[in-house]
Amino acid sequence: MIHEVFMPALSSTMTEGKIVSWVKSAGDKIEKGETVVVVESDKADMDVESFYGGYLATIIVEAGGVAPVGAAIALVAETEAEIETAKQQAAGKTSPAAAPTPAPAKTEEPVAVAAATSNGAASRSDDRIVVSPRARKLAKELKVDLNSLKGSGPHGRIVAEDVEAAAGKAPAPAPVAVAPTVPTFTPAPAPAARPAPAPAPVPAVPGQVVGFTTLQNAVVRNMVASLTVPIFHVGYTITTDNLDKLYKQIKSKGVTMTALLAKAVAVTLVKHPLLYASYTEQGIQYNSAINVAVAVAMDDGGLITPVLQNADKLDIYSLSRSWKDLVDRSRSKQLQPQEYNSGTFTLSNLGMFGVDRFDAILPPGQGAILAIGASRPQVVATADGMFGVKQQMQVNITADHRIIYGAHAAAFLQDLAKLIENDAQSLTL
Repeated sequence: MIHEVFMPALSSTMTEGKIVSWVKSAGDKIEKGETVVVVESDKADMDVESFYGGYLATIIVEAGGVAPVGAAIALVAETEAEIETAKQQAAGKTSPAAAPTPAPAKTEEPVAVAAATSNGAASRSDDRIVVSPRARKLAKELKVDLNSLKGSGPHGRIVAEDVEAAAGKAPAPAPVAVAPTVPTFTPAPAPAARPAPAPAPVPAVPGQVVGFTTLQNAVVRNMVASLTVPIFHVGYTITTDNLDKLYKQIKSKGVTMTALLAKAVAVTLVKHPLLYASYTEQGIQYNSAINVAVAVAMDDGGLITPVLQNADKLDIYSLSRSWKDLVDRSRSKQLQPQEYNSGTFTLSNLGMFGVDRFDAILPPGQGAILAIGASRPQVVATADGMFGVKQQMQVNITADHRIIYGAHAAAFLQDLAKLIENDAQSLTL
């Protein structure tokens, strides 16, 4: 029987995917649950596994190619004898032997293959081991039993370093272990494609038009969708002396300013459920969790918003560790879709670049986003009628006017300012 491998929908907003690399080459034998291809979704690279064993008969969409969700990207034959039939099928031909004989024709009818994806969500799923493509090939080279390993990658994924450690090898020889496998790959092999997300040298050519990446296309679609929403902006000035003092006290424990701001926003949102609600055709959707998304610029262009789940319930130290992990994995496109598309409120902090204030664009499906400017020393009037210098930052909220009104946004900003200015120490409790 011949099975089609379809381009999977790796996120709710994904309409097409780009083939980053084929882990298997045409003609290679594959096992059920084995990674065969790496696909770039809107904002992450995902390993796609086959639900069928057999042979990767033919590749329809080569590495670097783009296909719509649901389109066939390869054919898997259950036996070697069916490989040639699969190739003819991919080319739009039918097997001469299949026409007179009803039985073979029936077995050659394509069967949809659901694609399983894993980019580090768990070390095992349904008794299957989740292994990076490089680690799997390295294990074959070094004759290491993957079932005996415990993954050290994100969420327990087995990575190349785990295989090397089990084989008693130092990390340095890793590139040498991968190199011998290159001749068995298609012209665009996985090891060469994944480390080089590299449109970097291309923009250096004056006058050249550089196509959007999958990530940039996703941002374009989201921003255009935002234009259909009636929005408004409300600004506020917050004195940050106490927050800055707290940050200096706990910075050495791994706490980041981003985590502090996210925690302050999350705690304030508890009192303002409308601010992390969203608009629906039926009415206002009040969300059950305060998931704070924070905008992060990607090195190769585009924008991603890793999400701090239940930010109001986590202590500041756990929140900081979670944030570091999310940022590290977002840079290498290792995030699961729910880790970047489940936000109920968003922060955009350009203050780290010295920006005084700006207007942020509302993300689709959310009610508000807070733009944070730089904290700067300002001359202000004190309570005793004198002048003093205080650290102040400008924040500006963008809100969906269909569900949030000016008074709601102003009340939220007022409570946020009170927390940061008068009760910053409570963020460590």
